[in-house]
Amino acid sequence: MSTKIIWVVDDDPIYQIIIQKIIQKSTLFSAVLKFVNGNDAIIALKHKIENEELLPDIILLDINMPIMDGWEFMDEATLIESKISKKIAIYIVSSSIAIEDKYRAKTYLSILGYLSKPVTSENLVKIANIN
Repeated sequence: MSTKIIWVVDDDPIYQIIIQKIIQKSTLFSAVLKFVNGNDAIIALKHKIENEELLPDIILLDINMPIMDGWEFMDEATLIESKISKKIAIYIVSSSIAIEDKYRAKTYLSILGYLSKPVTSENLVKIANIN
């Protein structure tokens, strides 16, 4: 079993259940943490940095969420990037087909890809093996 940690940042409760089952079935990750918005995730990330706890290897990040969306999360993450002790692979996961979103994702160095929902087990295998 892998020792990789994956975070899912998405406000859709049905998608959260589906992706958790896909992740658990894959046995590619030792831990899955779920957040319903970018604010909760950025608070957790800052807490883990301050307490030198295990950081995620991969973050699956939705764009459209209440409180703090995916872009706002990325802006906050960029501000604390120098404090992060390892490379975190971030993948945008969205049902958006807007070409602007795909272009915008390319403006962030930490975003390694743009995946359309639903994420498949094949997608997970691919990103787990890359990172």
